[in-house]
Amino acid sequence: MPSRSESPRRSSEERNAEVRAALQPYAPGERPRPLVVAVVLAIALGVINVVLLLAGQGGKPAALLVYCALMFGAAYGMWTKRYGAVLAFQCLLAIAVATGFLFLLRASSAVDLLICVALIVPPGWLFWKLIRVLARLQTPRGET
Repeated sequence: MPSRSESPRRSSEERNAEVRAALQPYAPGERPRPLVVAVVLAIALGVINVVLLLAGQGGKPAALLVYCALMFGAAYGMWTKRYGAVLAFQCLLAIAVATGFLFLLRASSAVDLLICVALIVPPGWLFWKLIRVLARLQTPRGET
């Protein structure tokens, strides 16, 4: 039982307001590590698919070109710290995690299990780390 000298428990909205007040917007040249990792990943996905397309191993060329353009566009948007680009990339990460969990239902070997873990853990980690990045990107510059 809490003693009377302790302060009453704060509501979640009070805690949220405290966290929001502590957030500082990014400086013009500042790029956090999770954002750089996301940019590198988007560029790598685009380059890999261009290489597969040139090697004739991809699917439909038009669809692959659209995908590559989206990945390069997302990388540029994240590099220039656009909130929408980071949010869209987080949606892709969430889809990868959900896909990994769905494939986990059908995993029948150790290799299948490793593929599922690779689809769940790294994208999940990056998704989690980008949440704070989004919060700081959303912080107005005038409130510092």
